[in-house]
Amino acid sequence: MEDRLQMDNGLIPQKIVSVHLQDSTLKELKDQAARGQVQSLKLAARPSPEPKPVQHADRDEPRAPGQDSCKQRTDGEGEPEEHSHLHLFSCHECLELENSTIESVKFASAENIPDLPYDHSSGLEAVTDELCPKREESRVNMVGKAPNILVYVGPGTQDTLGRLEQVRSVLADCVDADSYTIYHLPEDSGLRDPWADNCILLVIAALEPIPKDLYQKFMAYLSQGGKVLALSSSFTFGGFQVTGEGMLRKTVQDLVFCKADRSEVRLSVLSSGRFYKAGPREQLSPAGLHGHLDTEDKDRTILQVPFGSCGGEAVLCQVHLELPPSSPTVQTQEDFNLLKSSNMKRYEVLREILTTLGISCDVRQVPALTPVSLLLATEEIRDPLMQWLGAHVDPKGVIKSSKLSLKFVSSCASEVEVTPSSIPVITDTEDFSSEHFNLDIYRQNLQTKQLGKVILFAEVTPTTMNLLDGLMFEMPQEMGLIAIAVRQTQGKGRGPNAWLSPVGCALSTLLISIPLRSQLGQRIPFVQHLMSLAVVEAVRSTPKYQDINLRVKWPNDIYYSDLMKIGGVLVNSTLLGETFYILIGFGFNVTNSNPTICINDLITEHNKQHKTALKPFRADCLIARAVTMLEKLVHTFQDEGPQSILPLYYKYWLHSGQQVRLGSTEGPQVSIVGLDDSGFLQVHQEDGRIVTVHPDGNSFDMLRNLIVPKQRW
Repeated sequence: MEDRLQMDNGLIPQKIVSVHLQDSTLKELKDQAARGQVQSLKLAARPSPEPKPVQHADRDEPRAPGQDSCKQRTDGEGEPEEHSHLHLFSCHECLELENSTIESVKFASAENIPDLPYDHSSGLEAVTDELCPKREESRVNMVGKAPNILVYVGPGTQDTLGRLEQVRSVLADCVDADSYTIYHLPEDSGLRDPWADNCILLVIAALEPIPKDLYQKFMAYLSQGGKVLALSSSFTFGGFQVTGEGMLRKTVQDLVFCKADRSEVRLSVLSSGRFYKAGPREQLSPAGLHGHLDTEDKDRTILQVPFGSCGGEAVLCQVHLELPPSSPTVQTQEDFNLLKSSNMKRYEVLREILTTLGISCDVRQVPALTPVSLLLATEEIRDPLMQWLGAHVDPKGVIKSSKLSLKFVSSCASEVEVTPSSIPVITDTEDFSSEHFNLDIYRQNLQTKQLGKVILFAEVTPTTMNLLDGLMFEMPQEMGLIAIAVRQTQGKGRGPNAWLSPVGCALSTLLISIPLRSQLGQRIPFVQHLMSLAVVEAVRSTPKYQDINLRVKWPNDIYYSDLMKIGGVLVNSTLLGETFYILIGFGFNVTNSNPTICINDLITEHNKQHKTALKPFRADCLIARAVTMLEKLVHTFQDEGPQSILPLYYKYWLHSGQQVRLGSTEGPQVSIVGLDDSGFLQVHQEDGRIVTVHPDGNSFDMLRNLIVPKQRW
């Protein structure tokens, strides 16, 4: 239906939904039409005719059965129907009009570039000379629309449609979404429609051989200065051939990719089992983008190939850059781990290729800040909360802190400005709804006495830490403040680190208060360990999810096995009188599979390996479960001390008996013992001494097995 359903005011249809109208509705429409208030649009009961080949407007061809005019059509009783402004591609007159319009526009163009097929019988250069003047460097967008990225995946089977979604998804993650539209190019449309006029990139991801007539269309597009990316496809040209080794198909191989600046990227990729071989007159040039398997033969799997004198070029690829590590094609846990560890580099390679082909892959604009909604896990605290707010806001409804001002309002108009230093908080949230946060799901999974009861929720906020800054010392402890966001624009990690927060990450800051003269008050470093443990337990204590391989890493990280970070914890504590007021920021990947890994990836992989059907988690569910687990762990710690928690912590941590070096690769080698009574890391030196390493001054480099001082800024 692309570009064939015309609507007023330039609107573009996004979805067509069939509905069943009851008799009463149809009667009402008929009565309205009789009164002359609206035009009647009757739905034909017979099936739509099959689309026929486009006929030129100046040809006097007989109409196929069912191809009536849009101007008038009769119903079963022979009465003419009036139609609103709705034109479908099955209408013969619409096809004639569209085709004549397309021809007029094309041949009235100053460029006058005809849509000619590629002629195999003539030389490549002859074709490009004929189609495009020598002075042309790039194709011209003649129709004035946003440029399209078209994806061809072959015949429309269920398998190819699944492949289409994989390719579309990875492209959407890489390109500037505001600059391009990604469309499917079906085989019949590729042969029939003038798609090349507005195509800035053609992505060929068909596993099957490309039909000869469609191949000619693709080569004509290249001849006119088009750009092509072939992903694990048989498409090639010139003297290059695709050959293969069946033994490498669907195996994980090491790839060496050379970027435009000659720097190299090394990563693990899923091989198609094929590679490129140059013909007698061609050479595998070391210039431009290229990649080869890190094997003795160095089989070339990525090529950048220019074509003609109009600026046409293609990047040909025989490794599955389009497939995510969670693809069913990836069979083993070991392969999944290797591909996930290289996932960020996979995106780096894809963006390099797309940028070379002229596609903008700039980082998306920072999303606009949104107001905060004041939500309650239990309605019982609404009255005391509003009374407290009434006594603490200034005459303008504002509570100020050193970080920002919160202005409490019953409702918020869309034009109200939201800035990092001034954020409105909406208190009347009876009609609250969010695609990413379901209050009912949060309530069902929150089983606490105090924590997490009063929620400050924002779709986009600078950082959840700052939202609680002006409330943490004043609000009654039993109200249990928590700030939750879908996106953060200024998230912070330890030291100078930024805290990245894409959609799908569970982001929250929780306020807890701990008496100084208590078990935990005397061992505050344990707070970050308890929070990390609570996140892991939120998943692994769920029935049937106990084998999802989440771990804790000293001092404040959540890991998938010992391979990849999946979340982290940041603790800020302030001692006021006899009480520690502690803000615990925590974030972990739940549904955001790219560019690294998320909890639902682990669930998908577990289902594949163990033939189970575990359901994925939502961020709102796991935030509530993590807060519930933290409250239980804190109470246990306060009642029984650290020894009541450490066995569970050691069950999930990564470091038992691990050999590391202190300070540098040349530093003394030590063995990790565990946590001391205060929550600091203890290591056993070769001379028999036990050394304590404080988490606020050191960081554990998992990749190099080092404990190194953190940089000070």
